[in-house]
Amino acid sequence: MDEGWVLLIVLLVLAVLAMPVLLVAALVSISSLRRRVAALEERLDAGETAAAPRGQRAEAVRPYAWTEPVPDPDSDSDQSPVEPVPPASPPYAAEPVAAAPAPPPLPPRPDPLDPLASEPRSPLPRREPAPAQTWTPAEPAGPNFIERGIARAKQWLTSGNVPVKVGMLVLLAGVAALLKYASDQGWFVVPPSLRLAGISAAALAGLVFAWRKRESHRSFALAMQGGMIGILLLVVFAACKNYGMIGSAPAFALSVVLIAGLSVMAVLQESRTLAILGVLAGFMAPIWLSDGSGNHVALFAYYALLNAGIFAIAWVRPWRILNLLGFVFTWGIGTIWGVLDYTPGKFNSTEPFLLLFFVFYLLLPLLYARKAASAGSARIDGCLLFGTPLIAFSLQAGLLQGERMPLALCALGVAALYAVLARALIHKPRLDVLARGYAILAVGFATLAVPLALSAKATASVFALEGAGLVWLGLTQQRRLARWTGIGLQLAAAAALLIGVSNTSALPATAIANATFMGALLIAVAGFACAWWYRAAGKLQLATLAYVWALAWWLGNVITEVADFVEVGSRLHALLLLLGVTAWVAAEVQRRAPALALSLTTLGGFVLAFPLAFLQVSEYGQPFAGHGAWAWAVFAALGVRSLICLRAGSGRVAGLAQLAWWLLWPTVVSLLAWHVGARFALAEGWVGMLLALPWLLLAVLSMYRWAWLSQPLGAAFDRYRTALQLAVFAALGLWWLSSLSSAGSAAPLPWIVVFNPLELAEIAVLALLAMRLRQNRGAAVLPAQLVGTALAALVLVTVMTLRAVHHWGDVPWNESLLGSKLAQTSLTVVWSLLGVIGWISGSRRGQWGLWLAGAILMSVVLAKLLLVDRGNLGDLLGIGAFIAYGLLCTLVGWLAPAPPRRALADNNEETTA
Repeated sequence: MDEGWVLLIVLLVLAVLAMPVLLVAALVSISSLRRRVAALEERLDAGETAAAPRGQRAEAVRPYAWTEPVPDPDSDSDQSPVEPVPPASPPYAAEPVAAAPAPPPLPPRPDPLDPLASEPRSPLPRREPAPAQTWTPAEPAGPNFIERGIARAKQWLTSGNVPVKVGMLVLLAGVAALLKYASDQGWFVVPPSLRLAGISAAALAGLVFAWRKRESHRSFALAMQGGMIGILLLVVFAACKNYGMIGSAPAFALSVVLIAGLSVMAVLQESRTLAILGVLAGFMAPIWLSDGSGNHVALFAYYALLNAGIFAIAWVRPWRILNLLGFVFTWGIGTIWGVLDYTPGKFNSTEPFLLLFFVFYLLLPLLYARKAASAGSARIDGCLLFGTPLIAFSLQAGLLQGERMPLALCALGVAALYAVLARALIHKPRLDVLARGYAILAVGFATLAVPLALSAKATASVFALEGAGLVWLGLTQQRRLARWTGIGLQLAAAAALLIGVSNTSALPATAIANATFMGALLIAVAGFACAWWYRAAGKLQLATLAYVWALAWWLGNVITEVADFVEVGSRLHALLLLLGVTAWVAAEVQRRAPALALSLTTLGGFVLAFPLAFLQVSEYGQPFAGHGAWAWAVFAALGVRSLICLRAGSGRVAGLAQLAWWLLWPTVVSLLAWHVGARFALAEGWVGMLLALPWLLLAVLSMYRWAWLSQPLGAAFDRYRTALQLAVFAALGLWWLSSLSSAGSAAPLPWIVVFNPLELAEIAVLALLAMRLRQNRGAAVLPAQLVGTALAALVLVTVMTLRAVHHWGDVPWNESLLGSKLAQTSLTVVWSLLGVIGWISGSRRGQWGLWLAGAILMSVVLAKLLLVDRGNLGDLLGIGAFIAYGLLCTLVGWLAPAPPRRALADNNEETTA
């Protein structure tokens, strides 16, 4: 067994033997303390008993008595606070001051279940009532579409003559059910013709009676008229469909007569309800009386007559609901028929009806708007105004089976029609709003004619320019619809261009001068123009969105062009030029019209150059390969000009841009140094030094030649000095940490500790860091910074020692290096020397921190000897480590046996500071 194990066993035996002795001593001490405390308690109790009578001791123990609780009228609680009553004065108390007699206290009322009832109780705190809180109800939300519909129905059912309205509804349902049930069961012995004739006679009698009462009992008469017409329509339906007594044509003719009569009565009595009933019955009549022949000409002819009736009613009565009902049923049933039954052979018989319906609902908004009471108060039916051309044109496209040129001519014709209407109505004060709507439709259909007649790429160009013009017009005339239409056109332009590009597989023949590039360029230009106009109008958020949209199209367009036409070895250099030009143009515009988005564009150009430089290294080996040298030169010139332009009103972004600018160039030069080292097969020590040199130079300039780096912003860049230094030292720190794993070969020169390129650079990093902390003496330097610097120096000395073992001791630079005996002995000796130097220097100079660092290091070495080096006691290296440590400790004991006094150390530190 070696000496180390013997030493550990002896220490363990001593610890085991000492534990019982220490435990017995502790128990004896505790027992003695308990006896002393008990004796003191007995003496204290005897002294109190002799000094005071028993009753007075009881009073002293219980100084307050409980009184009956008095209700508090101001309190919200169920139980009032309890007031304590002071005890009676003892006989030896001083003469009290005269006061008003107080009522005698009541005897205490202890709780028999409370073991602490005899203990004194503090009075309960009085609970103040909580302050009144006000509640402000939230604003109710407006009703939605369903709620408004329910409200309208409720109003109809609860206003006017409610019983007759309900009665007529129920009667209609009852008659319908009775007729159906009687037909199914055969209950009537009377022939069906007589039954239907009787019902018709009763309905006609009711209709005549209601007509006679139209003035004296208006609500009753109107409801009864509608109900009787409805019964007559049901009789016609039953005679045709259930009993086959009449054909479909006579039944349809009778229905038309009844519906026309109902409409006439509605107009004469100015009853919108009857008119609605008539319109609904008119549109549903062909459906319930259809014989399945599929005669679309008869159907559309009947609907044409019905729409003519709606047009006639609109001429005298501005009932918008009738127009909407006609619009929905006409176009809805027409669309369903077109989807289910239309064939190209029916074009000639269908097209005239489509044009006729289009004319009807083209003129109905005009009739509705001309009822305006005064100039500027015209009522615009937006559903008919914009819905009619859209639906009609969609149906026209279906009739033409998607033929592009005929559709383009149709769109152009519709645009001309709306342009004529707009020109005719624009100077009429009451119809000015309608005229503007016609003008918008004219522009829209003229725009629609472009993609139908031209290619998708040409459409994109036209849409982009037209959209920009509409945005400008909307901002100039404060027209929101025009602005949003312009934005929609630009989105449509982008979609058209993307569709055109996706459908084209062949590359353009020439660069730049091709439809794809020019279309995307026009979209970008239109976006920039919109951003400029929105910014001038004070709409900064929309201006920013438009600018980002345009910038994305600009960058994407040029990148696509570079990918298509620039050779592979120069594409990244071309992208670098794109970043430089974009940043420079944005800075030039920023100089004349400052905006945050512009300065951020310049900053983004500088920041994106970082990953681009790494991509150049990955693809070409170095940033300056091929055309990279002049590309970076042009980028540098554009960057300097951009920074000069940012001096005007760019604020913080300008400082960040110059910060990124100064960090970019050491990065690029370091990447070039990496290539040079690989190109000439330099040793790793030289490569490491070359990588660090640009950053070391920038650190020195930031510390001692700041005026050089502050240009062109000047004093405005001073506040970024700390940020720049932090970034530089962070980069140097990362390099320093990575360099520790390198053996630091200095070939072809011999390796000498300290005097080799890698370690000189590593020492320079720590030296600059120490000088930076020294410059910061005026501010508070954290102890952690000093400790961190000292630990970094210790780590560097350790690595230098291992490198010496590797180069001079021929130990391989791998995982086995740290476990070698030579490395461990060398570390022990070097650490011991450092500890001794710190110990002695701190003691002699009175610096407590330095002495403490040396002492801690010596303690670490001692632990290392016991835990690591004891295994090497069998050879000379291990023995040498123990002997060296012992000698050094002896030297410390001779030169500085005691630590420096704290007072002296504090005074010395104050003097130094």
